[in-house]
Amino acid sequence: MKLSKIGAPLAILTASALVLTGCGAANEPAAAPADTAGGTSTAAGSALSGTLTGKGASSMNAAQTTWIAEFQTANPGVTVNYSPDGSGAGRDAFKAGAADFAGSDRAFKDEEMGAGNFATCADTSNALNLPVFISPIAVIYKVEGVTDLQLDAATIAGIFSGKITKWNDPAITALNEGKTLPDANITAVHRSDNSGTTENFTDYLAQVAPEVWTEDASGDWPTAYVGEAAKGTSGVVDAVKSGTNTIGYADAGQAPDLDHVQVKVGDQHFGPEAEAAAKLVDNASKVEGRGEHDWALKLDRKAEDQYPIALVAYAMVCEEYKDAAQGALVKEYLSYVTSNEGQKAASAKAGNAPLSSEMEANIKAAIDSIK
Repeated sequence: MKLSKIGAPLAILTASALVLTGCGAANEPAAAPADTAGGTSTAAGSALSGTLTGKGASSMNAAQTTWIAEFQTANPGVTVNYSPDGSGAGRDAFKAGAADFAGSDRAFKDEEMGAGNFATCADTSNALNLPVFISPIAVIYKVEGVTDLQLDAATIAGIFSGKITKWNDPAITALNEGKTLPDANITAVHRSDNSGTTENFTDYLAQVAPEVWTEDASGDWPTAYVGEAAKGTSGVVDAVKSGTNTIGYADAGQAPDLDHVQVKVGDQHFGPEAEAAAKLVDNASKVEGRGEHDWALKLDRKAEDQYPIALVAYAMVCEEYKDAAQGALVKEYLSYVTSNEGQKAASAKAGNAPLSSEMEANIKAAIDSIK
């Protein structure tokens, strides 16, 4: 089924991004009573206590930092540790029982799902994939004298597959009439670690430019395509920023100081603005065959009137936890993260699009079902 319009910018968390740290404020700011962070709105009144361990996607560092800070400020008896080691590391830790929740820029695949596959969960429990953060992936670059670079899917695929190696290649100059592009080698930077950002980026290339990008979408960079490798979102951003004639891909909110490619879609060009990326979710379908409260999404990258290179980051949790107290604490934390207040706080720092009211209601029902 197609999702109905997700209205204004949609998006939200991905349990992802901040190094074992915590500091936070509550579910609802002290000015308004909260019903998500432990049932009380002030730090003095919060009865919540315990420690949550999360691991996963590095894409949402700014958002996760904000959520943790706000939640812990409101609930001083709680510590939330989040290690942004990458989506693959997060999924592995959650499956192995080393994390209470994971953050991933892709949902668990059908073959990964199933009761008994997750050591954190009760033996009869499956996992839930909850989209908590939707954010544009920027194609970032640093080319002297070029500040308004326009590329289409086939040209981006050509660059990252190594088929286009010079900045003044005819395929690039044809899309940038009137611009002076250097006769210089292109240094294309990709992730060295298993990454949901990579999976979303390569999914775009595989869907929209299959004649050039002949590999399947994957969180691991295809060995057939070379380039410079860097670990984590910050590693890619640093490599592009410190290099010369470089190009890479990263969560747009973590690369505000770099130039972003204007991506051609149909007859239009779109930059990685949250509102344009949110339209990608308008065209998404819920993955078939999942439970009522699992919200894994299938994205249509080919639709027009949208920025097609965006990631949907998921919080991965248990339907039922082995440790009921940990399950209750996960519910409280994610209730804040997905609340209107939590979304606004993150958007101000990370540039993601807040969840629409419809999606917020869907995710709230899923969180309420956690045992």
